[in-house]
Amino acid sequence: MGPTPNGAHVTLLGDFELAVHGERIKLPRGAERLIAFLALHDNVRVPRIRVAEELWPDNSLRRALANVRSALCQGHRCGDTTIIERDGARLGLEPSVSVDLREILDCSQRINDEGWCGPNNSERERLIAMLGSELLPSWTDDWLALERQRWDQVRLHTLETFARELLASEHFLGVMHAALSAIAIASMRETAHRVLIEIYLAEGNPADAVAHYRRYRASLQRELGLSPSPRITRLVSGLFPSRRP
Repeated sequence: MGPTPNGAHVTLLGDFELAVHGERIKLPRGAERLIAFLALHDNVRVPRIRVAEELWPDNSLRRALANVRSALCQGHRCGDTTIIERDGARLGLEPSVSVDLREILDCSQRINDEGWCGPNNSERERLIAMLGSELLPSWTDDWLALERQRWDQVRLHTLETFARELLASEHFLGVMHAALSAIAIASMRETAHRVLIEIYLAEGNPADAVAHYRRYRASLQRELGLSPSPRITRLVSGLFPSRRP
């Protein structure tokens, strides 16, 4: 995973970045938004009218299309490298341009289908760090809302799958990082808290497991007025059979 020094690479996780031959390219904001929008459509050619309506919804269609033309002029090529392809009335990212989100989504699919097959601990930690990254967090564009929801669901499921696989192989530190990353994304998500409690129990730390359960139960009641499910409660209830955990 990651940019290659011999081509173009788009970064969407964290701050936007376009790098060509390993060198960061600074573009006007309109061109950045156009490249990011096309990068999120994974080699699908998007009609110019849709691009205009999505990226500049508050402008007239005529003004929005003019903005598309301007952004395309600024971001179509960087030196001898094509970034955006034009196919009649449709636009798309040039297929050879790599995108960090696309790469991590492919990796996530493999993990969910086949399990982790990474070469070493540093690659595993890099994967967890990427899964913990938000999609263009400083941008306020409305068209990003659905894409962020999709990314959150993918990374949550992947982190939990990854954590359970690491737990089975007793890589406890890696499990801890993955579970805590999932909780940072969705603090009330019970499955992530359940994995963390299972880690404490597998390590032989029942006091930590009960303490975490009680913190989660208090937060759930305070924030949502809900109680933990019987499934997560059963993990710790046997530790104190004579009273409620």
